[in-house]
Amino acid sequence: MNINVNNLISITDANQNFSKVTKKVEENGKAIILKNNKPKYVVSCFDEAKFTDENQLLCIVAKLILTEHINAFKELAK
Repeated sequence: MNINVNNLISITDANQNFSKVTKKVEENGKAIILKNNKPKYVVSCFDEAKFTDENQLLCIVAKLILTEHINAFKELAK
């Protein structure tokens, strides 16, 4: 993986100002969060994420829908 220095942000900065991380992702496609001055995490745009298979994407979408509408599903289950 090639690392662009414009993508780097310390974990302290990311923790205190997450909007700075999202701005880097919007501008550069990804942000790399450093922990102890070493690359530790990669944040990327969800639209550009690569999934290993269609089932993985389906599980993510299903979890988002269930989480958002849990009360409605509980009512329907009664």
